[in-house]
Amino acid sequence: MIEKEQYKCHFCAACDGQGCINELPGMGGVRNNTNFIRNCADWDLFRTAAGADTEKRAFSLPRIRLAPITGAVENIGYHDEKPFYMDILASAVFADINLSIGDGCPDEKLRYGIEALETLHTKGAIFIKPYENRKILERMEWAANTAEYIGIDIDSYAILTMREKAKLERKTAGALTEIKQQAKVPFIIKGIFRPEDIDLVREVRPDIVVVSNHGGRVETLEGSTVSFLAKYSTQLSQFAGEIWIDGGIRKQQDLYTAKALGAEEVMLARPFITALLKSGKKGIKEYVQEQLMSGGTNST
Repeated sequence: MIEKEQYKCHFCAACDGQGCINELPGMGGVRNNTNFIRNCADWDLFRTAAGADTEKRAFSLPRIRLAPITGAVENIGYHDEKPFYMDILASAVFADINLSIGDGCPDEKLRYGIEALETLHTKGAIFIKPYENRKILERMEWAANTAEYIGIDIDSYAILTMREKAKLERKTAGALTEIKQQAKVPFIIKGIFRPEDIDLVREVRPDIVVVSNHGGRVETLEGSTVSFLAKYSTQLSQFAGEIWIDGGIRKQQDLYTAKALGAEEVMLARPFITALLKSGKKGIKEYVQEQLMSGGTNST
């Protein structure tokens, strides 16, 4: 761990996108954090419409999963990349929530995540960027012993610098179907956020789709993930085994809304990063207990 003032998180009273506008690298997003801000704000707008009355407990809570996070040095402020993966995954294991890891440039980022899972004797969802299929299959082999799921993070194609540096592709249904057929665990498409993505899901029929706009960090349509889920969940549920969602989830009411709109699992990144930086290994567990399981307010 490093000194708090060296982190790129500002430890805002509310993690709502207002305190890190356009801070990339960092915790912010593109276009004045428009989608980051909307991701957070729109959950309350849809709670009543979804019928997610938390007092009546009309809906059970969805499962909770750590979202895939990489770039600890450039985006979070760690001195070294490798320790972050053990820190964040160990904190998530201590909180008894589901795990994910992602990849990036260089390849060591994925390898560090795999090594941390192996050290913790556990498995997680492995999210791989949309490289050419040959490279995706290679990375699937690396993760064979730690993969609970295999997912392709299709929206990372919209990160221009990453697209050029890593030679990413806009994935077709045919290319994704090839990966699905060779996956030995359930297959996920992450980054469903555009209307045309519905056609992709219809053709591929993945086990799971993740409604995501990359936390507002990529150039895509303007809007929130919850608004997309509310509009398209019925269609998505026809073509995928489960729907998951990330983006702006901060409190228990958001969990009920996600479940009411058809999501079986939610994924969180920024609040869990902040919790880890503030409190170390116990941080994520404290956040889950105080904010997600007790109806707490929208705070970090």
